Amino acid sequence: MIDTNVTALIAFTRTITPGMVDRQKGHIINMGSVAGHEAYAQGSVYCASKFAVDAFTTACRHDLMDSPIRVTVISPGAVNTEFSTVRYGGDRQKADAFYKGFDPLLAEDIADNVMYALTRPPHVQICDILVYATRQSGAKNIARHL
Repeated sequence: MIDTNVTALIAFTRTITPGMVDRQKGHIINMGSVAGHEAYAQGSVYCASKFAVDAFTTACRHDLMDSPIRVTVISPGAVNTEFSTVRYGGDRQKADAFYKGFDPLLAEDIADNVMYALTRPPHVQICDILVYATRQSGAKNIARHL
């Protein structure tokens, strides 16, 4: 998880950023999580990795402040994607049970957030989008209606 969420993100960013700076054009968008804003039980490594994504993104924004490169982190709450099944060890029924009783975010919702950040005028930088499902108020706070 650290290798994917942190080490790979840093390596990729360090690889592509010099070209963006040379061209004086670009936008770095990292995928964070509510877990990068609010730690919770049984999520220590995942939360740590997403806090690192948030800190790295903020530091990149500072590092690139004197350039036109924009830096954004999208921090979703409960999103029903194939990762949900992976999180439950491949058990689709367990994953579906987590989302029972409320309408979670979908991949399309997060893609819409990415497009929003990308399509702002050049003088506008969206730093962080923290997005929850309507019946969610925190990482583990979800109102279910069964």
